Amino acid sequence: MMMKRNYELLMQEQLKKIEKGTPLLLHSCCAPCSSTCLERLKEYFQITVLYYNPNIDEREEYEKRKAEQIRFLKETGWADFLDCDHDNEAFEEMAKGLELEPERGKRCYLCYQLRLRKTAEVAKEKGYPYFATTLTLSPYKNAEWLNEIGENEGGRYEVSYLYTDFKKKGGYHRSTELSREYNLYRQDFCGCRFSKRTGQ
Repeated sequence: MMMKRNYELLMQEQLKKIEKGTPLLLHSCCAPCSSTCLERLKEYFQITVLYYNPNIDEREEYEKRKAEQIRFLKETGWADFLDCDHDNEAFEEMAKGLELEPERGKRCYLCYQLRLRKTAEVAKEKGYPYFATTLTLSPYKNAEWLNEIGENEGGRYEVSYLYTDFKKKGGYHRSTELSREYNLYRQDFCGCRFSKRTGQ
């Protein structure tokens, strides 16, 4: 049996080799999840947050989360912001035939891939040497899958993927503290119409 990789340790090893102020494109699902990630990475990178979340079903919910992300970045100054279109059609196309999949199953894997592929593509286009995602902060998200996908997409686009497992070292708890401090809207589902029915 293969041992699980320690992505927190792998990240620390990467950070030792990074020149301070190196540009990083950080995919963010929402302001609360980005909070801990930005707090940990801002001393190492010049960060731009990429808001690409086609999984979010309702336009109103999408805009609400985006507005909170922008407000948080303005209040902290921890990163710049790069917006993407809502693009829910891309998610729905990806989810065809997977409507009955359980949460945290194949549909979720492909959703992670959709978002990380876009992040790697934008990083390549705009000259960011590194990219990462805030998704590993959530206890509901599979960090092994996310890091595997990030590594693969980094190879595809020739951009370095920053390994992460932001929930480690109390990361999720810290995000709840920062959410209270900045009065951030915390949603109770990931955003897609499938997660909405299960509350995950």
